[in-house]
Amino acid sequence: MQTSPSNTGTTPKTSKKKSQTAAGAMEAKSSKQKQNSTFPRKSSPRDMELWKVLSSQNLPAVLNDPNRGKQRDFFTKLWGEDFVETAFIGNLEHLPEVSYSSFEHYLKKVNKRLKQHEKLNHAISGGPLSPKRPAALPEKLQSDVSGIPRIFMQSNFDLRVPETFQTIHSLKGEVTSPSESSSKPLNSAKVLQEKLAHYLDIVEVQIAYQVTQKSDSFFQAMSSHDALMEKLSRTSKTVSSLRSNLRNMDQYLVQDSLKILQCAQMKQNYFAVVEKLKLMVTVNQTQSMLQLLLSIPDYVAAIDLICTTQEILVQELAGINGFRHLSSQLSEMQRLIDKILSAEFERYVTADLNRPLDQYTEVLEEDKLASIVYGMLRQKYFNFANKYKEEAFTSIKATVKQLVIEEIAANDSGEGDMRLTGTGEQLQGLSLNQWRQLLERTAEALLRVVNHVKVVHDVMREAVDKSSGKNVQSDGKSSEEDSGISYLNISDPSETLLTPDERKIVNFCLGELLCSVCDFANDQFAQLLTMQSKEIWVERATAVQVCDVARIVDNFVDSCIRVCDKRSTALTSAFKVQASKFINKFHQDQKDKLTMILASETWKQTVVPQQFQNLADKLHETGKLTLPKRDLDSSVSISNGNHNSAGAPALVMGGEKYVVVGSILLLLKMMAEYCLCADELSVMAPNLLRCLVELLQLFNSRSCQLVLGAGALHSVGLNTITSTNLALMSRSLQLVLVAAEAAKQQLLPSVTDSQRIVMHLANLEKDIMSHCKEIENKLLALICGLVSREVSQWDARPPVPSNSFRNVSKHMRKLHEAISEVLPEKQVQNLYRNAHKMFKIVLKEQLVKMNILNNGGPQHGVVISELTFYLDTLRRLKVMPIDELMMDSMEDIWDR
Repeated sequence: MQTSPSNTGTTPKTSKKKSQTAAGAMEAKSSKQKQNSTFPRKSSPRDMELWKVLSSQNLPAVLNDPNRGKQRDFFTKLWGEDFVETAFIGNLEHLPEVSYSSFEHYLKKVNKRLKQHEKLNHAISGGPLSPKRPAALPEKLQSDVSGIPRIFMQSNFDLRVPETFQTIHSLKGEVTSPSESSSKPLNSAKVLQEKLAHYLDIVEVQIAYQVTQKSDSFFQAMSSHDALMEKLSRTSKTVSSLRSNLRNMDQYLVQDSLKILQCAQMKQNYFAVVEKLKLMVTVNQTQSMLQLLLSIPDYVAAIDLICTTQEILVQELAGINGFRHLSSQLSEMQRLIDKILSAEFERYVTADLNRPLDQYTEVLEEDKLASIVYGMLRQKYFNFANKYKEEAFTSIKATVKQLVIEEIAANDSGEGDMRLTGTGEQLQGLSLNQWRQLLERTAEALLRVVNHVKVVHDVMREAVDKSSGKNVQSDGKSSEEDSGISYLNISDPSETLLTPDERKIVNFCLGELLCSVCDFANDQFAQLLTMQSKEIWVERATAVQVCDVARIVDNFVDSCIRVCDKRSTALTSAFKVQASKFINKFHQDQKDKLTMILASETWKQTVVPQQFQNLADKLHETGKLTLPKRDLDSSVSISNGNHNSAGAPALVMGGEKYVVVGSILLLLKMMAEYCLCADELSVMAPNLLRCLVELLQLFNSRSCQLVLGAGALHSVGLNTITSTNLALMSRSLQLVLVAAEAAKQQLLPSVTDSQRIVMHLANLEKDIMSHCKEIENKLLALICGLVSREVSQWDARPPVPSNSFRNVSKHMRKLHEAISEVLPEKQVQNLYRNAHKMFKIVLKEQLVKMNILNNGGPQHGVVISELTFYLDTLRRLKVMPIDELMMDSMEDIWDR
């Protein structure tokens, strides 16, 4: 800062005043700076540059006051408000804005505590606590600068401005100090000069004091400046030397290397031009290459060649005039390939399905089929499965029609032409064996078609899997390697042509192809099966023949399930309808036959033929009721009552003998037929089991009417129903229970809704056991009636044994003769035990009536002798244990 010459004439008094004024100004300025550093004012970006880390002079300065910027032009700046530069520090994004109001609550709280602290310190020290103040200026410098007009402190102070000059000139009439206020006015110019000199002295005093205080720092800065200038000089020389070296290096080392690089780049450009020319030559050969690929045929490679060439024309060879028509030609060629694919696929399907097929027929030209499928997949034509399905339907129709025509022509019973949708009157002349052979041949032919479709389906599925990148085996060279085209990436069929979603769609269509073909084959077979159903199934078919047809149907349905993993209901439902008709007729015939057999039954023991013994042995070994076909075919002769052929007197099963009547044997055979039909006609097992229960209920109720109800006295002319008849009936029912349980275990697994059937079987078993109990009660009532009549006529007097006890023993022996060979030993013992109990009750009543006591008298001796004879008879019959036939067991007949 430059000073005017008038500064030399400043007096000490004036200097003292100036120093005091400068000190006050410095203190005011320092307090203002502290306030600004505590709460910095926001400077506009227009006034100062954006603050950065490099804007600071050093790290301590930044930590001391971040608002100060890097000091530039320190020694040439003028003193004023802009002497110290400030930097604009923007608001932080990640920290909230803090204002003075955020600290108001804290300051109030601390202020209260400060006052309390000062009071406590004052009470302890005995005087007020004065805070430390900075060292004051010397008294000589304690001048007040407030007397200096503010206009001199303005940053835009300029005397060249008329208004400023006029304001300064108007100060000539003012008094410079209170002590001179009473003096007379002096010359205005002199007074003004003195005032300005006085103001200057005050400022110079302040500046001098400040310079004195900062002299060490000033001289240090100057010495640093000299050292810095020396370093800058050395640095300048070093930079000049470095630049000279760089120029030499550029001349002798860099320029030649750059020329080498330019030549290499030029060579690379030449090679690119050559490759582009080769590419143009190869693209020009695309049409001839397409003809070669279509003649192989390799449709996928041809389509990929077209697509790749189209991309090259757009990306690599765009704008070449010679190829302006090639893109449209390739598009037309692609549409032509689509038509070729459709036509070739139709011709292939027609030739494949319209040729004679056998069990081991292979796929016709598998490579050609795979190539066509690949091409269609590449073009996203997924309807090839539907086209093949339609042709397969036509082939199935033609196959069935041809077989029917051949069968009719061989039988000479109809015209050579017929329609499956008609009534099928041409088939009326076929015998059941011919009809079965026709169904068997039809099933075989349809299965050949279905299996062939399955093989073709597998080829298509393999192509789809390879096209989607699954199970890809890439061996061999691609078509472009053989033809010398190396720039095109013609897709191999094993590459990915389908997305996962597209693969799912095509596989679904192929799955529908198999299911639809199997369903259609089942429909055609069902239509053939229902022709003249009433004539064949109801009136002429036997159980064996129906079972043969059932096996054919089941084998056909199972084979279709193995092909498509789906059960078709058309054939099963049609056969179920026909089988229901047969079962109804069969069941009605069996009921009528059983009714006639029971009506002619004499209820006597029959001889068991060997075929029935075989049936019993099979039942005991396997738990199933079954007979060979030859035994089933002899059912008519047996049902006529021819029971006198050679055979065993009883049916042996599991070591137990069953002496039965002839109708039971025929009933067992009927039950075997029902079980055989249920095994063969699995879909009709519930109906057959219900029919079997109904047949057994018919036998049980009808036999009860004939034996217990004495209906046999009128039907076959029996004189009476004897105990032998009753025993045979009881044993026969026991055999029926065993056979019914076996049939239940055999047929229930095939029944879905078995709860109702089980309830019917339980009711049947309950009814038969109740019938057996009634027969046993009837035998007991018979023997008890005879014994009671004899005991009631008995008199305790000699001779001993009396006629009454002789007759009782006689009845016991006759009953034993009648039932011992028929009923099992346990049942005989139970019957005699109950009869013995009844005998003791009746005898006790008679003794009470005759007033005979157990007193050892003569009558008591007669009773003991009679009982001895009676017990000896029972012991000889061996119908009860010995300990139950001792005299001690008769003590309960005496009334004590």
